[in-house]
Amino acid sequence: MSSKTQGYVFALLAITIFSLQDAISKHLAQDYPPVFIAMIRYWAYGLFVSAVVWRKRLGWGALTQSKRPVLQIIRSALLALQVILAITCFSLIGLAHAQAIFAGTPLVVALLSILFLKEKVDLSRWLAIIAGLVGVMVILRPHGDFLDFKMLLAVAGTVMFAVYAILTRFVSRQDTSETTFIFTGFIGAVTLTLIGPFYWTDIHGMGYFWLAVVCCTSISSHYFLIRAYSLLDASAVQPLSYMGLVYASLIGTTLFNENLDWPILLGASIVVGAGLLYLMREHAASKRRIVESV
Repeated sequence: MSSKTQGYVFALLAITIFSLQDAISKHLAQDYPPVFIAMIRYWAYGLFVSAVVWRKRLGWGALTQSKRPVLQIIRSALLALQVILAITCFSLIGLAHAQAIFAGTPLVVALLSILFLKEKVDLSRWLAIIAGLVGVMVILRPHGDFLDFKMLLAVAGTVMFAVYAILTRFVSRQDTSETTFIFTGFIGAVTLTLIGPFYWTDIHGMGYFWLAVVCCTSISSHYFLIRAYSLLDASAVQPLSYMGLVYASLIGTTLFNENLDWPILLGASIVVGAGLLYLMREHAASKRRIVESV
């Protein structure tokens, strides 16, 4: 098996496990607060980070020499809070509906890149961004001047993750991926440990089992994603993330009896199509830049 094929296998494993993690988190949210679930997940992630540091045998100091420590802390804390919001959305509006809105994240990232990173895009990419935002509006189905507050939570989660992605791009210009990875796990665990105990809930029955499973998915999904990124470019991994929407639709309809009406299907199709178009254009532009630099 070639390294590229292995990369795709790791990426699909990561996306599949992330989807299972979301489904288990939604199930747990019926009995436990989202903050509590997110805290347990991040404790597992934090242990994984500690194991990685120990295995590297370089010590925490050598791996956390960030040139942008404030931004690293902000982006890591932002992701932890976004996880809470995502679990809340899974519980309130369903896996499929929430993931259909979250699918617009790459397009929001593209828009923020234009505004804050001053990246230049051509007309076709602008059209892809606009089409994607239209797709999200089809999913939201606003009536007059009113938008469902629960839907706005999903939009807020999309924007938060997009800001996190932009900050990650920014710090990656000066910090190593290992440093960024460690900050993500450690600061996220600390952030949720500061607020999670206020939402502590006694664990009962099968709760122990499902919390243990969600911890295992948290560790394994991040491990496979790291392996995927070590073998593939981000542009190759990103299109596969839309499989998460397919998984969410299947799990939502079969296990949680969610209803996929035509606005969700139409809007999600527009968002995914626009996202894939944008990624294809980005990949083509990247190849042109490589050829021109030779």
